[in-house]
Amino acid sequence: MMKYYVNENCIGCGLCTNLCPEVFEMTDEGVSRALNIDTDIDAAQEALSECPVNAIEEV
Repeated sequence: MMKYYVNENCIGCGLCTNLCPEVFEMTDEGVSRALNIDTDIDAAQEALSECPVNAIEEV
């Protein structure tokens, strides 16, 4: 199980929220954030690897 963190590189493209809405959501500021949950959902790992600005980290 992993937790994820979205750092300040996020540009709000929405890729992670589209791939894995169970883990990522858009904020009122127009960027993404990771929900504070442990997960083993494959789509969360896919979002990490596909993020165009490397804004997603495993914590």
